[in-house]
Amino acid sequence: MGESIKRKGRKARLAKRAAAPAFDPCPPGQIGGAYKPLSEADLQRIYDTALQLLENLGLGEVPARLHADLLAVGAVDSGAGRILFPPTLVEQAIDQAAKTFVLHGRDDDRSITVGGARVYFGTGGAAVQTLDLDSRNYRPSTLADLHNFTRLQDTLPNVSWYTRCCVATDVPDTYDLDVNTAYALIKNTTKPTATSFTLAEHVAPIVDMLDIAAGGPGEFAKRPFMKAHISPIISPLRFGEDAVDVVYECIKHNIPMSCITAAQAGATAPATLAGFLAQSLAETLASLVMVHAIQPGFPMVFSNWPLVIDLRTGAFSGGSGETAVLNAASAQLSNWLGLPSGVACSMTDAKAIDAQYGMEKGLTSLAAALAGGNLIYESSGMTASLLGVSFEAFVLDDEMHSHTYRALRGLEVSDENLGYDAIVEAVLGEGHFLGGQHTFAAMERDYFYPTLADRDEPRSWAQAGAKDAWTRANELARDILDNHRPIYLTPEQDAQIKARFNILYG
Repeated sequence: MGESIKRKGRKARLAKRAAAPAFDPCPPGQIGGAYKPLSEADLQRIYDTALQLLENLGLGEVPARLHADLLAVGAVDSGAGRILFPPTLVEQAIDQAAKTFVLHGRDDDRSITVGGARVYFGTGGAAVQTLDLDSRNYRPSTLADLHNFTRLQDTLPNVSWYTRCCVATDVPDTYDLDVNTAYALIKNTTKPTATSFTLAEHVAPIVDMLDIAAGGPGEFAKRPFMKAHISPIISPLRFGEDAVDVVYECIKHNIPMSCITAAQAGATAPATLAGFLAQSLAETLASLVMVHAIQPGFPMVFSNWPLVIDLRTGAFSGGSGETAVLNAASAQLSNWLGLPSGVACSMTDAKAIDAQYGMEKGLTSLAAALAGGNLIYESSGMTASLLGVSFEAFVLDDEMHSHTYRALRGLEVSDENLGYDAIVEAVLGEGHFLGGQHTFAAMERDYFYPTLADRDEPRSWAQAGAKDAWTRANELARDILDNHRPIYLTPEQDAQIKARFNILYG
């Protein structure tokens, strides 16, 4: 009888520990900015060099429509096939840029505000390979994978917005690919979402689909819940015509944008880190001036993503210390200018869910968060230098982000937290703090308790099967995919979409 009561009491305690805490000790949106790899003088010199590049070298390969719009706001034709940006024009674009704006979710409770120093982790990437749950080997990513990744992340509280993380390589037609990618997002999540458009003419019909999900013609534009990822600048310092055309269409349809600069150190930008930052800042500022010339103040995430290659081989190096410091510096620069910052971290080069994976993800994502990156892209699920994406990585990264948010939150010093009376009571009483009310209060308020990380002593761990992180994450990912099947489109909306578009899955 006594043993039975003990077992029931232990089960109750375990259930209480497993339940969601009454107070979340590490929610998204914590304040960053404590890590400052650049001094004030460094920031100014990098910015001044970027302005010099824009004023004296400018951008090449400017599409005709954009060329006219840039001249109309004060840009200068060099006469040698390049357009120059006077510092006054650049600073006007910065002054009139949207400093904060809302990334809407279809569920308003999931919307987030971009700007300032608040930090949010989300996704990005265009992986062409998926780490298979069964074989633990890579295979080409499919449309079914995209639907499953979207369902999986829908349950993860630290993925604050969701960009399609893989390319459906089994959909060869680019229009069908763009359509089915957007459909996978609206079918499986109500978080803020993001996608890319291969061509400008794909935008309007996909907006028709989003209108159906939003409740009728014109409804999406009133509260856009999907943003576009566009790379209108090709490093070094020239425009890409197809991407610029997409920019025009997105502004026409009120689709917020992340204009992404993704230069590579030593390849398409200087190998020196300071020189790299100067060029990539100039290129991202050119995107901002472009948006300013089309519609001043249009919502744009200033997405300066420094990428690094291994100069010995030319291989992309997403998990390096250089990636960590460059993206942290990029976030610091963007925040210094008062612009909503987007950077890319947690892009491990590891192929397996192993020690290299954990080290590289933890190093780079913590640096970007501490520097105050508003939106940290690529931060969930990505592996193999962005060539791969993993279900297990998604759930492990989500837990890692909780630890990062806890670190960002810091500690609160108050009379209650200093605990003078509790110290006196423990010293003169039981001689320990276990079971005290002061401890119970701190347990809920100040500590994060992981689900996947193993904290058992070695014998208990061995008796439970000696599972590694990959195995535990595999089990959790399978459980989510087996049980989380959300219905975010009504039958009528789904039928409308399928009558209009060539929906290939779901």
